[in-house]
Amino acid sequence: MRLLRAFAAITAAAALGACTDPVDRAAKERIFSPEDPPRAVASAAERLPPEDVASDPRVARRVLGMGAAEATERLGPHKYTANVSFEWTAGKRTVKLQETRTLIAGRGGFDGDFHAIIENDRNQGLEVIRVGGDVYARHRFQKFRHRKRDRGVAERERDEVYGAIRDFDALFRGRLALKPVGTASVDDRTVWRYTVSLAPDAPRVAAASTLPPPQFAKGGPDADTQRRLRFFDHREPLSLSGEVMVDAETSVVLEARLEGVLQAPGDEGQEPARLRLVTTCQVTDIGKDPGLTAPKEFLPDEDKPQGLADALDRFGISRGGTDGGTPATSREDDGEADE
Repeated sequence: MRLLRAFAAITAAAALGACTDPVDRAAKERIFSPEDPPRAVASAAERLPPEDVASDPRVARRVLGMGAAEATERLGPHKYTANVSFEWTAGKRTVKLQETRTLIAGRGGFDGDFHAIIENDRNQGLEVIRVGGDVYARHRFQKFRHRKRDRGVAERERDEVYGAIRDFDALFRGRLALKPVGTASVDDRTVWRYTVSLAPDAPRVAAASTLPPPQFAKGGPDADTQRRLRFFDHREPLSLSGEVMVDAETSVVLEARLEGVLQAPGDEGQEPARLRLVTTCQVTDIGKDPGLTAPKEFLPDEDKPQGLADALDRFGISRGGTDGGTPATSREDDGEADE
């Protein structure tokens, strides 16, 4: 085996040395070059001047849209909490929803331990724990389940929990106008303080990607989907206020309070609908290791939880066979029938 590895290394070196085409040489150098660091690590190494948040739209979008992985790389262990309040008004009807997001980030940077929780006042929620590379998840009031094949769910949940400011900014079409009002102190850390108002137009920032148009059934989208599309396509910010505190050392938002009102067309023949959105967030316990551990009780990983089949077994109801309905017979029965 060692001889084979040595031969492979000598062959690769000889191929690089014998290559005369500059394009081929550059391609082979890329193939055999060291692997690039993860995106969050590379982004965390970038300098984002906190004093330029109001004057540079690129810096503003990077700071307001910073993800959980990059923030953890910049701050180290910390605790993030956010409260989001939705109030929909359409005609005489008003619907309210309160949402709480909590992220406890441990040591290890972008691939380190964390405990993410998102829940609302309608008894809905999701909780994810990652410790030592193992992932455990549960819906609210249920037991944790060990997820050996996570497929990125834990990372997406961590980023969603941390994205309260990013979501607010996206809903208001990036029209957060920031005005510097000096520096302040948050948990003995110097921060740049910005007040928020509604900008007349969204800043021009190059789009990262362009998504293809959504595909619908032949009959078109259903009524609920039409309502959601009408909101996202025609929403119009009416007012914005609040303030944002940006850490002078790491350019991470340590505190924020944002409040705004959006308007969107209502159903045919009805008045426009309005959404009042209030978001507050805070970062605390910076540098303090939370000592995260795996849950004491959890269900094992399964290809597919039994669910209904377990309920049938509990009540003594036999399951259907492999043909989708006929009860399966035992081998002994088959033998007797053959005789």
